[in-house]
Amino acid sequence: MDTHAPTQALISELPSLPLSTRALFTGYILVVGIGLLMAGAQVQLTHGMADGELGISVDDIVYSYYGNRSSSQLEAKLNGSMQDKAPTAVKREIIMWAQQGAARSGWDQGIGAHFQQYCASCHGVIPGLPAFDSYQAVLPAAEIDTGTTVDSLARVSHIHLFGIAFIFFFVGYIFNLAVGFCSVTKSLLIFTPFAFLLLDVLSWWLTKWFPGFAWLTLIGGVGYSLASAVMLLSSLYQMWVMPLKRSH
Repeated sequence: MDTHAPTQALISELPSLPLSTRALFTGYILVVGIGLLMAGAQVQLTHGMADGELGISVDDIVYSYYGNRSSSQLEAKLNGSMQDKAPTAVKREIIMWAQQGAARSGWDQGIGAHFQQYCASCHGVIPGLPAFDSYQAVLPAAEIDTGTTVDSLARVSHIHLFGIAFIFFFVGYIFNLAVGFCSVTKSLLIFTPFAFLLLDVLSWWLTKWFPGFAWLTLIGGVGYSLASAVMLLSSLYQMWVMPLKRSH
């Protein structure tokens, strides 16, 4: 007699899971769901303001990775995602300084003090933001904007791939216990976020040199977001709504 059969039956389908397991899975799904929403909001407030307008667009992606090569990164940021970080007069003064060649004399005569007052509280403190505590540190940002550096891309790419892959693994593991989906559909849904995640990260590197690939970033982000939403919502429905329907 197989003593493990009853236990196996309990964990074989989402609607049949014991209350404690459903609580565990639900807690994870809720935290991950809110985390994905916060990630979307963060993208909107950073990359989504690269062109100076709220809302993610192809131009935002091009400016973020390829750069806005008609101006400096400093000017693009002050007119975009950083436009509310300093008074208008200060922003205008910094932009004019960058347009006129970002001379050391201008830095010593007041521009440096502006950076210390309005920028240094975040730049050099928050991981991922360059330190703006000296003229030499700010100078690269005052040059023509060529987008994200290769070093930054490499760092963000490996963090993105490792971190989000773990999220998708556990989302897929929970959804794998769902009922009512044929094996092909279930397998495609589980694999889709991983495929779009790879496409998303690959598109950053392609856009860095070829701005026409910026569309792939939008496709990648939308693709893994939709697939994840289907799995998360389906799992919640099957764990809490379906058992109630079966009991009536």
